[in-house]
Amino acid sequence: MTTNPFEDENGTYLVLTNAEGQYSLWPDGITVPGGWDVALPASSRAACLAYVEDHWSDICPARTAADG
Repeated sequence: MTTNPFEDENGTYLVLTNAEGQYSLWPDGITVPGGWDVALPASSRAACLAYVEDHWSDICPARTAADG
């Protein structure tokens, strides 16, 4: 049975950000998609989730927040 790398509780992840200020957990070892930058290098899933919680205070995309 194959495990989904995006849902592996014991996996190693990166935290990515995009130009809109959005965050994403991304499995380490999978090519980072265009338009996204690494904000936190390879870490445990728990560390990545804590990083996102500490750094992403507004889930609205930057362009939406600027419009409001």
